[in-house]
Amino acid sequence: MSPSTPAVLVADDDAVARDLLVEVLEREGYRVRAAGGGAEAIALAERELFDVALVDLRMPDADGLVVLERLVAREPAPAVLILTAFAAMDTAIEAIRRGAYDYLSKPFRLDEIKRAVRRTLEVQQLARDNQRYRRELRERFDADRLVGHSPEIVAIYKLIARVAALDTTVLIQGETGTGKELVARAIHYAGPRAERPFVVIDCAAIPEPLFESELFGHERGAFTGAVTTRRGLLETAQGGTCFLDEVSELSGPLQAKLLRVLQDRVLRRVGGNEPIPVDVRLVAATNRDLRKRVEDGLFREDLYYRVNGITIAVPALRERGDDIAVLAEHFARKYAAAAGKVVEGFAPGTLDALRAHTWPGNVRELEHALERSVALARSPLLLPEDLPADVRAQTASAPELPAKRMTLEEVKRWYVALVLDEAGGNKVRTAELLGIDRRTLYRILERADDPED
Repeated sequence: MSPSTPAVLVADDDAVARDLLVEVLEREGYRVRAAGGGAEAIALAERELFDVALVDLRMPDADGLVVLERLVAREPAPAVLILTAFAAMDTAIEAIRRGAYDYLSKPFRLDEIKRAVRRTLEVQQLARDNQRYRRELRERFDADRLVGHSPEIVAIYKLIARVAALDTTVLIQGETGTGKELVARAIHYAGPRAERPFVVIDCAAIPEPLFESELFGHERGAFTGAVTTRRGLLETAQGGTCFLDEVSELSGPLQAKLLRVLQDRVLRRVGGNEPIPVDVRLVAATNRDLRKRVEDGLFREDLYYRVNGITIAVPALRERGDDIAVLAEHFARKYAAAAGKVVEGFAPGTLDALRAHTWPGNVRELEHALERSVALARSPLLLPEDLPADVRAQTASAPELPAKRMTLEEVKRWYVALVLDEAGGNKVRTAELLGIDRRTLYRILERADDPED
């Protein structure tokens, strides 16, 4: 079944009615299959996928209710429209109770059939889009969830749990790349609005001339190019959560308009006079000191108190160093799975390099570093050489020899042991790094185990 061409099953023992339905629905652009009885309809549905099935209630060998039960039990199930010349309320109720989408009486009007099929397909598509949208959001949130067990991040978990059930506005502060949006998503999905939209508005990315229209929407003809009425992002978030990222970048006039919406809980589209009630939870974020911007006259004090109901400060990665290894393992698994590669862990030197780096880009920089490392990795262990050069730079000093004077043979054994340790004990990878074959490596290691030999 092509995703772009809806498939329809027509099951009716009346050949005239069946052929007419097939002709009409094919002219509508659907792919149509016909069955002359209930058993044939069930057999067709077992071999092919259908979006909609029009099923006559009275058919030989298996009546419409039997066919209905068999079809709705399939996965994915088509929407079933029952057709019958024996219109009766009890039959209609029974069909709907067993899972029919709709019930149409014979003699049917062709326009009614076309409308019913079109409406059914539209509702099905909306339901599928909604399910996919929810699934994608949940999968994304689950895949990119907050990760860590340092005291600093545990404190964030506790605060999220406390504020999620409230409707208070939340201000999330932290450096770029610390995961402020993940905190906002965690608040949304842990609260009572989880089944409603989570809408992100990047205040720094939308050009100011377009921002008012993007935020509040506009009416047709409000300005050049406004050919249709359009809902804004605040309306799109109705019943859910609106995440205002980099709220500190809003201009003065836009701050005043946002404040009015927060105070009155209504908005007016650009070019419109009709007040539109809005029910959204506001979560804002900034990487700036918003209090200082108020003192500098760059941010309205009354809006500051509106968005700053509860403050969550997200620590920089350098302040939660205990989480670096945990985050690195999380991102390595994520990108290895996406690339279909096997990554079993890190060589000791790799984790040393990750811990030594200052991570000015925070968690986002760490994620990008691991994505690159997984892409370049040639072995199941991620090695220091797989990391970006700036991450390796802070641990790139040459290894120090033991203090005592060593013979050339002892230096060789010492260096082989060092590389073997960095490769996590992987002898094949160690041989590759040393540029020798495995038999040579095994001989060196055997001599190291038996120095008298």
